[in-house]
This record gives sequence, structure tokens and C-alpha cells, in this order.
Amino acid sequence: MNKSQHPRPAAPPGRRPALAEELRIAVARLSRRLRSVSAAGQVGPDEPPRPTLSQLSVLAALERHRAMTPRELADHEKVQPPSMTRVVAALEEQGLVARSPHPTDGRQVVLRLTERGTTLLAEERRRKEAWLSQRLRELTPEEREILRKAAPILDRLSKS
Repeated sequence: MNKSQHPRPAAPPGRRPALAEELRIAVARLSRRLRSVSAAGQVGPDEPPRPTLSQLSVLAALERHRAMTPRELADHEKVQPPSMTRVVAALEEQGLVARSPHPTDGRQVVLRLTERGTTLLAEERRRKEAWLSQRLRELTPEEREILRKAAPILDRLSKS
């Protein structure tokens, strides 16, 4: 039995788990499940390895911000610069990001997604959305409507 299969301790008699607890557990499980969908795609012998979660996070940050220095990326991802250096090197090796000179500081470089990086992110999103769409089809129309109404609220929580 792995960690996700261990039963949660029951709430004391007469007390339902707090909403915060229920949401934390449900969101964590859904997030873990979506990550596993991404990691589940097999690569062929001639294909580069699938990017790690850290690498995908960096690619998404570059997509959102268009261009960032390695230091900005490290700060954004809350990792030490040497760790970001390793992530960026792996992404460059796979042709997913490219360096260019910083427009005002010759000591720095700016990182941008390549077309291949943009394509890979789109494929990852399609894979996850296909899995989630299939799961949503298994719900009742009423359950889907509840989730439709909850989605903007969850998004607002994620940004607070």
C-alpha cells in the first residue's frame, strides 16, 4: 500500500473534516494525478527524455513571462541559482530554451522558449486536459455544473 492509499484518520464522531482539510487533500490528489498523466507518456528510444516537473515549471514560467534571466527564473521558482543552472542546461540540451544576450547588461543572458519548447508545453497540456475531460465525462451533469461554478473560486484561492 503506498502513501496515497492509506486511509485518512476518521474525524471525531459528529465532526466532519474541515473544508480546508477536504480541499487540501482533494486538490493535492488531483494535482498528483495530473502530474502522473504527464509523466506516464512513454518516449521512444530515439526521443529525448520527457522533461521533469521542475523543467516543465520553468518552461511554463518562460511562456508566461516571455523572457527571463536565469536569476529571475531561480527567484520565480524559489530555487538556488546553481539548481536553476542545471535545469536550464538540460532544457537547452533538449532544444527547449535558447539564450540570447541581455539587452542592457552584457554580463547576463536572457532565456526564451524555443518553438520546440512551446510545442512540448502544448502537448503536455493537451494530454492532461484529455485525461481530465475523460474523468469529467464520468460525472453527472449536476456534478460538472458544481465544478464549473467552483473553478473560478479555486482559481481565486490559488492567486491569494
